[in-house]
Amino acid sequence: MTRVLIADDQALVRAGFRLILTARGVEVVGEAADGAEAVAAARTLRPDVVLMDIRMPVLDGLEAARRVLAQVPGCRVVMLTTFDLDRYVYAALALGASGFLLKDVTPEHLAAAVRLVNTGDALLAPSITRRLVERFAAGDQPPAVPPVHRDLTALTPRELEVLRLLGQGLSNAELADRLTLSEATVKTHVARIFAKLDLRDRAQAVVLAYETGLVTPGVLPPGPVDGR
Repeated sequence: MTRVLIADDQALVRAGFRLILTARGVEVVGEAADGAEAVAAARTLRPDVVLMDIRMPVLDGLEAARRVLAQVPGCRVVMLTTFDLDRYVYAALALGASGFLLKDVTPEHLAAAVRLVNTGDALLAPSITRRLVERFAAGDQPPAVPPVHRDLTALTPRELEVLRLLGQGLSNAELADRLTLSEATVKTHVARIFAKLDLRDRAQAVVLAYETGLVTPGVLPPGPVDGR
């Protein structure tokens, strides 16, 4: 069973999310009313997923997410926000958050999203990922995030191409079609890329592709790619 910690300064939001998740077979192991409480609770309770509000007192959600990801191995963080293009979401993804949810998410989507993230997948649909990252990479500057320095030379030419297409927001099915590969082969390439570059999930891969210049903001995905 997926174990979740809910961090939000609004008691009604926490209570509502707890009821929704519990009714759908997700175990809520704790709640936190601010970022500092969230970090402390995550260290103690070791949840699988933390639902983290971006704007909280004492310690904001962005810094709380940074500390949780650094201090609680295997824990995944999903940011909660009121606006789908909240400027802090990009920074959270760059830090390793697995995605974001709007606070008006439907009960079914909330439970499904938590389970999805717990399997290791990113929570962002490719189109949302592309829209979000391109907005900030094109000049709408997010909060300061430590620059990414990863050695892309560790990747094979095929893996580099897969990462470039990931950065453009393509799903595994779209990647398979574009590269004329099976989805199983695509998944293998993606897994190897994550291992070589120490990436948590697709959301962080998208950010890396932009920050290393592998993908240029505003450039549409090219046509079919030949060769293996």
